[in-house]
Amino acid sequence: MGALIKPNNYAFIDGNNLHLSIKEQGWAISYWRFRRYLFDKFSVKEAFFFLGYVETYQKIYDGLIRDGYKIIFKPTLVLPDGRPKGNVDGELILHTMIEYANFDKAVIVTGDGDYFCLIEHLLKNDKLERLIIPNKYSYSYLLRKFNKYMTFVSDIRGKVEFGGH
Repeated sequence: MGALIKPNNYAFIDGNNLHLSIKEQGWAISYWRFRRYLFDKFSVKEAFFFLGYVETYQKIYDGLIRDGYKIIFKPTLVLPDGRPKGNVDGELILHTMIEYANFDKAVIVTGDGDYFCLIEHLLKNDKLERLIIPNKYSYSYLLRKFNKYMTFVSDIRGKVEFGGH
C-alpha cells in the first residue's frame, strides 16, 4: 500500500477583512490556531496574509510571521479621520496568480465580493479548495454562487478562537 500524499494547498487571506469581521462578532481569533486549522483541515502548506502596513502594528506582524504566515503588505494611506486605509484586493489576486503553478488548490479567506473573478477562475480550473467567510451574516451577495465551497469562521469558532479550547 502506498503512502497517501497530501495536497500542496495555499491560503490567501484578506487580513483586514478577517480581523474586522471577527471583531464585529465580538470575539478574537487566534491566528496560530487558525493557521493550524488551515493545515490540518485543508493541507495548507503556505498561508499568505495580506495587510495594509502600519508601523505601530509591527509586534502583530512579527506574531503572524511566528505563527507561520507569509505577510504581503500594501502601503497605506491615512484617511482624513486619521484611520489607515490599505485595500489589499489587487495584491491578493496578483499573488494568487503569481503562485498559481506552485499550489494544487487555493483556500481564499474573505467575505469581499471584489474577489468574485478570482474565485470563479480558480473554480473553473479546479484550483479552488475552499472559500472561508469570516462572518456568515455579513458577506458579499456575489459570493453566494460558491456556497458549496464555503466554510464560515463562526462555525469553527471553538477551533480558532483566542483562548478557546
